[in-house]
Amino acid sequence: MAAAELEAAIKERTQQSGDTTEGSQFLTFRLGDEVYGVDILRVQEIKGYTAVTKIPNQPSYIKGVMNLRGTIVPIVELRTKVGMETIDYTAHTVIVVVVVQERIMGFVVDSVSDVLNIGKKDIQAPPQFGTKVDVSFLQGIAQCGDSLVALLNIDQLLAGEDLPVAAGF
Repeated sequence: MAAAELEAAIKERTQQSGDTTEGSQFLTFRLGDEVYGVDILRVQEIKGYTAVTKIPNQPSYIKGVMNLRGTIVPIVELRTKVGMETIDYTAHTVIVVVVVQERIMGFVVDSVSDVLNIGKKDIQAPPQFGTKVDVSFLQGIAQCGDSLVALLNIDQLLAGEDLPVAAGF
């Protein structure tokens, strides 16, 4: 699905946010071979990757900042944040701009995939691996066709204890 089509779907969903369907819509994207999803109501826009301005002394997963129509937006390298190795960016690499605890942030993903309607019955709690594996950034796991989609708790993943760092730009 092209970025423009996804943007149209996001706008349509935002306008319909008062609907009462069971479940939610999620913007899905890829990091490597894995598919992740984020609540579409949190997504403000999808931008093709553009260079960002690096800020010294930031954690390695903070890619830098970009000027988004007059607003300085911190950009997170999501691969680094979740412990994946970084790769070279391609024409499919995008920045997903989201609202995190009333702040605008962006995160870099390999590509966006689709907007999926996922019913509550199709979402299961993330598995617990004990104290050594933190899954608090997962909202749940959804079965979509033959594949699983890891639904991200974007507040926990991008903010958590790091929000003061990101907001300090």
